[in-house]
Amino acid sequence: MDQALLDDLLEWLRIPSISTGEGAAADLDRGAQWAADRVLAAGGEVELVTIDGGNPLVVGDLLAADRGAPTVLIYGHYDVQGIGDPAAWTTPPFEPTIRDGRLYARGAADDKGNFLPLLHVACALARDGALPVNVRVLIEGEEEIGGESVAKWVQRDERGADAAIVFDSGMEDEATPAITVGLRGIVHTQLTVRTGARDIHQGLYGGAALNALNALHRIVAAVLPDERGRVRDELAAGVLAPAAVERASWARLTPGPQMLADAGARPVTPGAGEEFHERTGARPAVDLNHTESGAPRTVLPGEARGAVTLRLAPGQSAADLQPVFEGLMRDAAPAGAELEFHHHSGEPSFFDPESPALKLAGEAIGRACGADPVFIRSGGSIPVVADLASAGIPTIVSGFSLPDDAFHAPDESYRLASLELGEAASRELLQAFAALR
Repeated sequence: MDQALLDDLLEWLRIPSISTGEGAAADLDRGAQWAADRVLAAGGEVELVTIDGGNPLVVGDLLAADRGAPTVLIYGHYDVQGIGDPAAWTTPPFEPTIRDGRLYARGAADDKGNFLPLLHVACALARDGALPVNVRVLIEGEEEIGGESVAKWVQRDERGADAAIVFDSGMEDEATPAITVGLRGIVHTQLTVRTGARDIHQGLYGGAALNALNALHRIVAAVLPDERGRVRDELAAGVLAPAAVERASWARLTPGPQMLADAGARPVTPGAGEEFHERTGARPAVDLNHTESGAPRTVLPGEARGAVTLRLAPGQSAADLQPVFEGLMRDAAPAGAELEFHHHSGEPSFFDPESPALKLAGEAIGRACGADPVFIRSGGSIPVVADLASAGIPTIVSGFSLPDDAFHAPDESYRLASLELGEAASRELLQAFAALR
């Protein structure tokens, strides 16, 4: 274990840089400045950039001995979730504690412990005059709240990079590293349906007056998947088929039926478990997330609210499919119903595992971990990755967290072994990317 890395992580974790409302702006500033100071101490240039009143971005550069070397952007976030109930923690969340080979603290896994090895290795190589690539540092403070500062920075940045590394993900298991090559996008829709001025008596008006909750169900039913769990054709437009190397990797992943069983879930249709990795990473999905209306008595609701989400597969476009999604629901509305839509969207992303940067990354991480990584697609969304993809920057989405790290929960932790793997992988990646000339 690199004691300097561990000491730095302990120090950073003691800063309660909570962005989710319970924290203090001064602590977010301290979390950003702490990272900026590491870049300065390594001889780099750095500034704290605030966009539209958001939390500061740490933007810096560490230069290679060869100024003509490729440029690699490293991304992480210094903000953390709130702590929830303090009594649920075995030890205080901002007093990092090591127990049984794990480091317990808020942010230990998400994302300070996952990201810091990248920054630590880049700074160490820069101090020694041995940095093989130019490293652009980008660390944000709004990841946990879906802030837009980092997206705006990426969109405005004209310098670009030859590759990017995002350590904000995890391993397949303790022995198998992973590189996420695809992330789904999202169209999340909040829908309000109004059919009357107020709730009225179902016995007196039922069968003659519109029911907002009935209307909401009819509207959402128009976009829900069929009995096989497949979305309708209009919402499947543009899907990018998985590459052969991806399908080969999926055979090494935890079997889908086990993934469902571990979550306490049941397959949407017979055989869905066997198709788990394709269904959650390479196909779109639609789900009703929430409804709110009426009362447990004979009332006929005048207003109903719902939330429904379209997850977009790589190859699809949120900009194209959002109006299609809304249009299908509008067409299904009964005459007389008033509809109001509010959308939040994010684009999907995909990086070709056969591209030079991804191939170099796979080899480098394999050397560091003693096992070849699997190439996976994630059903979730990481907005900054889509922004990097839009900027044409091949991005390595990886990391060394595990499911039992308790992201966002009490007693969040990170294995010391994961910290060591992150350091080894960071060194191998930066060395390997010197070949991106």
